[in-house]
Amino acid sequence: MTARIIDGKVVASRVHAEVAVGVAEYKVKHGTVPGLTVVLIGDDPASHSYVKGKELACEKVGIATETIRREASITQEELLEIVDGLNNDPRVNGILVQLPLPNHLNEDVVIHAIDPMKDVDGLHPENAGLLILGKPRFAPATPLGVQRMLVEENVDMNGAKVVIVGRSKLVGMPLMALLLQKGIGANSTVTVCHTGTKDMAAETRRADVLIAAAGFPGTVTSDMVKPGAVVIDVGVSRVEDSTRKRGYRLTGDVDFQEVSEVASAITPVPGGVGPMTISMLLVNVLLAANLATSN
Repeated sequence: MTARIIDGKVVASRVHAEVAVGVAEYKVKHGTVPGLTVVLIGDDPASHSYVKGKELACEKVGIATETIRREASITQEELLEIVDGLNNDPRVNGILVQLPLPNHLNEDVVIHAIDPMKDVDGLHPENAGLLILGKPRFAPATPLGVQRMLVEENVDMNGAKVVIVGRSKLVGMPLMALLLQKGIGANSTVTVCHTGTKDMAAETRRADVLIAAAGFPGTVTSDMVKPGAVVIDVGVSRVEDSTRKRGYRLTGDVDFQEVSEVASAITPVPGGVGPMTISMLLVNVLLAANLATSN
């Protein structure tokens, strides 16, 4: 068996087209466009790359975007002042503080300070709680992207056995909550594996849909996958590679070559979940703008 490749760029382009239509309609109705402000602290290369991608995607669909850049030496108080100013700026519909933050800054305090109606990352306790209660407002973009890919690929999630490897607040936990909901692309039976799982391979081999979000290259090997399963690889890591111009290559949590011979469908890294994360962020920004004008 050779797995079908799930192309995240293709699915993301469909989402971009939908958001562009929504932004145009919003502009006609309100005379302005939705706005996203990203706060970028420090000089982490990966964060700068992600933010650049978000800026380009916003421009593509007509969303106004601004990036506030500050040195890694910024104090907690200074960062909270920036967030407070954005909370009170009517031009800003979405606020995204790029994570991770430097070690001396408390991520939880910063996230809690964001107006939950502008929390397009879906990490504020109010939004996380609504998701768990089955009344989602904003969910984190990566889990939303994974779900959208499964829907677009016509994967029947109703009653499907899903195993998620990883329990992070950004992916594993909110994705579990999303897939447990009643509705399209959900209503699944979900197991979450983590570092305390005693026999992870026994769990993953039961999965109709296996989602790897551990953050460690090679976590999922072919012997951990049920033949015919759909495999979604959320992980992105840099691995040294002297044959590449930059000296490294990107790889996921899944042994792609081996697993693609067992699975029925699989996402590549790069080009899989990554493009979906940015596209679903745009969905959240448009939603935030529409919610703000409906109050």
